[in-house]
Formats: sequence, C-alpha cells, structure tokens
Amino acid sequence: MLPELDKIHEECGVFGLYAPGQDVARMTFFGLYALQHRGQESAGIAAADGHRVVVTKDMGYVADIFTSERLATLHGHAAIGHTRYSTAGESGLMNAQPILIDCAHGQIAIAHNGNLVNAQELKDHLVRLGSIFQTSSDTEVILHLYARSRAATMEDAIIESISQVRGAFSLVMLTPT
Repeated sequence: MLPELDKIHEECGVFGLYAPGQDVARMTFFGLYALQHRGQESAGIAAADGHRVVVTKDMGYVADIFTSERLATLHGHAAIGHTRYSTAGESGLMNAQPILIDCAHGQIAIAHNGNLVNAQELKDHLVRLGSIFQTSSDTEVILHLYARSRAATMEDAIIESISQVRGAFSLVMLTPT
C-alpha cells in the first residue's frame, strides 16, 4: 500500500443543528466531541437566538474548551460548530472557526471543511478591491464575497458568494433567524 494511503487523513469537522427549545450549545458540544478526531487544533460553537449570533472558540480540545460556564453563554434555537485541522492558514486563535461577521446582509457565522482551490486568486482580487482580511484562513474569502454581494436577500448573497468558490468543501452557516 502507498504510504500516503495507509493512514486516515481527517481534516476538520463541522456540525450544525436546529433544535428550538433544546440546549443547542450542549448538543453541539457533543457533536463536536464525536468529531474531535477530525481536528484537535481548535474548536468553536456559534449559537443563534432569533436576534443575534454569539460565538465562543479557543485553541485545544473540545472537552477542554467548552466548560459548563462557557456553554451557558450560548443560547438559542440553532447552532453550528467546528473542530479544526489546518490545511490552509496558520495555527492560531485568529483562524479558529466559526468565523462571525456583521455586514449589510446581517450577521452570519460560517464553519468550513475542505479545500477552496481558488481561494488565493479570490483573496488577491478582494484585497485589490479594498477588503481587509483578519485571518489567514481560506474560509474568510467566502465571508468577504458575501459581504460585498449586492444581492437583495441574504439567501441570494449566500448563493452568489458560494457560486464563486471552486473546490471540494462542506459548509455550515448560521444567521440570527
């Protein structure tokens, strides 16, 4: 067997749920705990309560990051989570996901797994247009495309931004509602 094929190469874990009336933070914690093998670098959870999205994330293992006190700060009807194994971008808290932004379309959090093969090309173009990147993660490119979209609705802005990205990837996205 070829050396590169004899080992499992997991890359990030993404999790999302919609569960009104449930403890979405704790449920997402357990989902990420089950996905811990997909990435041990960092983990994060974003929760939406109908009015806003709140994110907590840190470096390390899921069980070490999400104490009862930290989970208690995340309320809502829906949540997304991420465990990171870096394939693009540096190892550091700035690249931990989910990434949350607030723009003309409103708040949105994103967590991503996969490879965006045209991320650098898109990033270079966005920088020339005036975008300022806060991370070295290719995931942020999608958020800049979303924020710059002139689409009339949030849904159309999401479709427009994702349609510009090439590669093999999975996304979970969360808005306040």
